Amino acid sequence: MERYEAYGFSGAMSGAFLLSCLLFAAVSRRQRGPYMDEVFHVPQAQAYCHGRFLQWDPMITTLPGLYLLSVGVVKPAAWLLGWTGSVVCSVGMLRFINLLFSAGNFYLLFLLLFKIHQKNKAVSGFQRILSALILAAFPTLYFFTFLYYTDPGSVFFTLFSYLMCLYGNHKTSALLGFCGFMFRQTNIVWTVFCAGNVVAEKLNEAWKIELQKKKDEKISSRKGSFSDLTRILQFLVKYLLSPKNLVTLTALTWPYIILVCLFFVFVFINGGIVVGDRSSHEACLHFPQLFYFLSFTVFFSFPHLLTPTKIRKFLLSLKKHPVQYSLVTVISLFLIWKFTYVHKYLLADNRHYTFYVWRKVFQRHELVKYLLVPFYLFAGWSFADTLKSKSIFWILMYFVCLLAVTVPQKLLEFRYFILPFLMYRLNIPFLPLYRQLLELAFYVLVNAVTFYLFLNRTFQWENSDEVQRFMW
Repeated sequence: MERYEAYGFSGAMSGAFLLSCLLFAAVSRRQRGPYMDEVFHVPQAQAYCHGRFLQWDPMITTLPGLYLLSVGVVKPAAWLLGWTGSVVCSVGMLRFINLLFSAGNFYLLFLLLFKIHQKNKAVSGFQRILSALILAAFPTLYFFTFLYYTDPGSVFFTLFSYLMCLYGNHKTSALLGFCGFMFRQTNIVWTVFCAGNVVAEKLNEAWKIELQKKKDEKISSRKGSFSDLTRILQFLVKYLLSPKNLVTLTALTWPYIILVCLFFVFVFINGGIVVGDRSSHEACLHFPQLFYFLSFTVFFSFPHLLTPTKIRKFLLSLKKHPVQYSLVTVISLFLIWKFTYVHKYLLADNRHYTFYVWRKVFQRHELVKYLLVPFYLFAGWSFADTLKSKSIFWILMYFVCLLAVTVPQKLLEFRYFILPFLMYRLNIPFLPLYRQLLELAFYVLVNAVTFYLFLNRTFQWENSDEVQRFMW
């Protein structure tokens, strides 16, 4: 990293943190007490602050990573600064933990972009800084910087784990993956993702050797035709059935294997992945979640995915492969017909944007969910097309993890899309500068609208005096 880039990043991070502090003060003034899920998280953290580690709210469904870390930060800080009384582990101080995580996420995003795209010499330091700023300002994640939720910490440890994996520090990566798991159980998928990176790299090396042996230039390790994909899958099966290859892969990924085994032990002892209240968090095969995620990604990455060039290329692909697209369309219609679930929270809680998306779009007519299939096809094609710089094995591994983290969720909740979105965005090519600036401006606009609605457009429910606010 050149000196001017380091100075530029320090300035950008300092400016972003200062702006976040001002916004943090505004949120804390308007919403002093716990809001939404904070009514569970804050009292639980305060109980830990007072040493009551056996106390547990059964309504909480995640492990106590956030509360343990909060105590580990707040207690020493209070001792050093002489804080006493109600200020220790107050709502504001607990929320400030996430502001620190947000700064850490900005730094990790920059380091990840630097590492992943280090071979691309055409990318300037300014573009890397700008891209890190864009992802740090990603609206769905940035909003929860100012509330005491698990999301910023969950993202921090997962990104940190991924960074260590890319640098080959797999024991450290697995340890950080465990920390991420303690914030949210589904983060175990991203531990598998880290192990998958190692496996995909080895597979790609072996595949290139295989091609060299056969001297077949028509097949590549990139996305190709259906026949190429068939040959790749045959190679994949053959490679993974070799005891020698399995020993090599196990030797490389054993820290992740141990963590995944511990996860299965936890699930067996706990009787499921969810702790606490399980009635509202039942796993199911909700395949349309993949379509919702693709739509979400197109919305927040439209400078990458929704361009005239992309649309033209998609139409040409559609014309060239009508049978394949027809088959995918039929499968998509079937999955929507048989596997669409509507969670009771989605229909009942009008504080979340998903409530209005569902009511204004999907509930307009029974056929709407089927009429959106052509858009889903375009979104899926465009999404995959932006990943063509990655090896086919990496793409397969990412899609397996994407399915694992989205499909079992019954509730349509945009927060569940944060990590798969960030992993995708980190690994696609950089945009030209003007389109990066467009993306940043869009994120700033969405954040401005989001916080305006949260702070100023309050409302009340019937038979309740509590102030309600709109949020992700």
